[in-house]
Amino acid sequence: MSLLALGINHKTASVSIRERVAFSPDKLADALKQAHGFAQLKEIAILSTCNRTELYCSTELPGTRAVLEWLGHYHDLDLQELEACSYLHWDEAAARHMMRVASGLDSLVLGEPQILGQLKSAYAVSQEQGLVGAELGRLFQQTFSVAKKVRTDTAIGENPVSVAYAAVNLAQHIFSDLKTSSALLIGAGETIELVARHLVNAGVSRITVANRTLNRALQVAEAFDGKAVMLGDIPDVLPDADIVIASTASQLPILGKGAVENALKKRRHRPIFMVDIAVPRDIEPQVAELDDVYLYTVDDLREVIEENQRSRESAAREAEAIIESGALDFMKQLRSLDVVDTVTQLRRNYERLRDQETEFALKQLSNGKDPDVVMAEMARRLTNKMLHHPTIQLRKASAEGRDDIIDASRTLFQLSDSDEN
Repeated sequence: MSLLALGINHKTASVSIRERVAFSPDKLADALKQAHGFAQLKEIAILSTCNRTELYCSTELPGTRAVLEWLGHYHDLDLQELEACSYLHWDEAAARHMMRVASGLDSLVLGEPQILGQLKSAYAVSQEQGLVGAELGRLFQQTFSVAKKVRTDTAIGENPVSVAYAAVNLAQHIFSDLKTSSALLIGAGETIELVARHLVNAGVSRITVANRTLNRALQVAEAFDGKAVMLGDIPDVLPDADIVIASTASQLPILGKGAVENALKKRRHRPIFMVDIAVPRDIEPQVAELDDVYLYTVDDLREVIEENQRSRESAAREAEAIIESGALDFMKQLRSLDVVDTVTQLRRNYERLRDQETEFALKQLSNGKDPDVVMAEMARRLTNKMLHHPTIQLRKASAEGRDDIIDASRTLFQLSDSDEN
């Protein structure tokens, strides 16, 4: 059995490809079941965020072809195109990769904390579908433990740097004074909450939250003295927005070129700053063609993010050491699982021999045979049967010059070179 981590991320694929490979939350359970059957996987979990889509698998198959074929088939992607931007890790490397992801070391924003929660959600969904077993289950638990240690023992989480922070930081470069600006936030998830917090800290006092469900929009808006509206109300509130930041799980764009054109006319062409954090994108790319619109995607935030994450690089080196230790420890756990079946089978075989010889001895005793003779015969027969196959294999190893097997046997059975023992 082997562990596999396969996926694409912001380093290997553009946002135009990442959005095509993303899994919507409402379809993730069905996707897991399909992948499990199509690729003949023993265990599987899928992580899908704006910056990455990754499959974590336990498989008996030697290659990755079946997994890639399923991924391409599911998203209607050319297999060669997918192969060109994908990466894969096996066993210890897979464990190390997952731990780096959970600790924020593989993120666009070094050390960002949200990814750990997203990974926990991926684990929970797979668990609900009964697709996490002993191997992936242990890997996830070890990963969560390592990520917690990284957060606790290093400064990786200090001086917050995130996509949300970068978006607001960029807005400050566009507008000299955010205190006079109003913001429209599309979505109501954790990222949008973080955006709202950064906007308020930067001085923005007028915030509108648009979401598919009004109750969730109200929860976020009320925390920042803002206003809540439905997605259908966006054309009405857009003309008043200087800043628009979108992050939803929608599979189709929410804000189109036509709606933005109409808003610009009402604004008398006062500029609008837009950041589309979502993958798939919430704002049509054609919106960038309009004058007076500054539209950025997550990929455009890279420079801002890199500038603000240098302070975390020292902490990242400490985190790498923690992860390396965690990956090695996990592999030890995994190897200990491998021997469980062997020990169980060995014990079962010897217990079967014991029961057979005990039954034979009891029959001898019931027939009136001398107990001392019966016990001695039982011990002799049991010893001969227990040593029969090991003896054959040791003689074969000796004839083939396999000293490693001979030495392992001496260690296994605690044999000594001394005649006294």
